Amino acid sequence: MAISTGDILGNSQVGVYLTVVGNNLFYPSSLDKPAIEEISQCFDLEMNPMLIGGSSLLGSLIVGNNKGIAVADIATEEDLDKLSSFGEVVILESGVNAAGNLVECNDHGAIVSKSIPTPGVELIGEVLGVKTARTRVAGQDTVGSLLVANNKGILSHPDISSSEVKEIEAVMSVPVMVGTVCFGSPYVGAGCVTSENDALVGSGSTGPELNRIEDALGLI
Repeated sequence: MAISTGDILGNSQVGVYLTVVGNNLFYPSSLDKPAIEEISQCFDLEMNPMLIGGSSLLGSLIVGNNKGIAVADIATEEDLDKLSSFGEVVILESGVNAAGNLVECNDHGAIVSKSIPTPGVELIGEVLGVKTARTRVAGQDTVGSLLVANNKGILSHPDISSSEVKEIEAVMSVPVMVGTVCFGSPYVGAGCVTSENDALVGSGSTGPELNRIEDALGLI
């Protein structure tokens, strides 16, 4: 099914707990079997249980594409060993380490928060193998919670500016559309997780919101 709705650990902010990296979906290893089965029915991806530094907030702590992964520096050596089997890994340090909140990427480009220093941005680009740009979305720094992207399109916070759209489209090479999730939340990256063909959106999302997500991410 192209688009589904649901909760993770009783929370509609599914993009905070789940993350897709290439053909892999990482989910909290604390989830019970029925929850795992429900998620697996939403995506045709390899399912990988994970915690980062003991945290289940994988969508906030990991971001990546088919070439590499960026992860928060709370990751343990065991976490890093596991992640490195899926690609090269860059660790975000110096207090700006919530990788999933501060970076959004696809296989063409990466949008990086202005809170990340330039050397860190350059390293992210090298590991992910893409062009990068430091920018804000709707004037805010948590770009990963304000965008959700795949290789077909991007859904954005509705208050994104035209200059921000222009820069993001130039780097990520796909069109930006605006929308909301979970009955009006503008934090689309927190409320939605997507692959190339499917998406899971937080419960409470309306029909028009789901239609917009399908259009923006090329799921239909």
